[in-house]
Amino acid sequence: MKKLIILAMCAALAACEKPTLDTTSDEAFKASLEKVVTSLPEEQRSQFQSDVAYLAMQSMDLGAIMSGKSPTDVAGDMRAQFTGKTGEQVIAQAAAARVEQERREREQALAEIQELLTKQQTAAEAAAQLALFKVTRSRFYKQQSSNRFLGPEPVIELDVTNGTSSAVSRAYFRGTIASPGRQVPWLTDTFNYEISGGIEPGESVSWALAPNRFTDWGKVEAPEDAVFTVEVYRLDGPNGKALYDASGLSERELQRLAGLQEKFGG
Repeated sequence: MKKLIILAMCAALAACEKPTLDTTSDEAFKASLEKVVTSLPEEQRSQFQSDVAYLAMQSMDLGAIMSGKSPTDVAGDMRAQFTGKTGEQVIAQAAAARVEQERREREQALAEIQELLTKQQTAAEAAAQLALFKVTRSRFYKQQSSNRFLGPEPVIELDVTNGTSSAVSRAYFRGTIASPGRQVPWLTDTFNYEISGGIEPGESVSWALAPNRFTDWGKVEAPEDAVFTVEVYRLDGPNGKALYDASGLSERELQRLAGLQEKFGG
């Protein structure tokens, strides 16, 4: 009688034992997947299959494939994480992996938000210094080239004064050609000038610059009443690196910042 009871208990335990994933080969893995899926409640089966695919993609080592490791070995490494696990354990593993992924994504997003905000703030602070580098006169016109076959060439004349406390090796400008009473300018474009010998603090100079005739500066056809205005958006110091840069965020970066802040705050 006692022996019968023990045998019955062993049979009951065997019946309750849940199937696990066998990763010894691709064929064994596929067969065990079917058994595990069948053992799960109906409402968990699609979740389990989705989680297996998710974990497989997360662990896929593309670098190993690119370095010449065989697809069979890569697949074996990918399957290893499932060795001996039940369906419930795989579902729990995937849930934990998703939480960790979301944590990393949020951490990276907040770091990028801070980087963009810092760049924006730096540009605002630079604008105050750039205002000390004054453009006191600006003219744009076209004159006939010395080569009569080339036609007119664009000329930009500037008078500037360096009111900053540093020598400047290159200046970057944003020029606008517009007519009074018109909301849309004829041209807005950037240009820069590498200053031979630089311009020292307190020094004033006059330049006549010749933009490339094949750029928009050479193509623009503005009426006689058009006015040419210029603003400085960056200055390089004696070492050739940015001294002050008010470029700020590009349109793409502004959209990126807005999207990240909407999703992650910060």
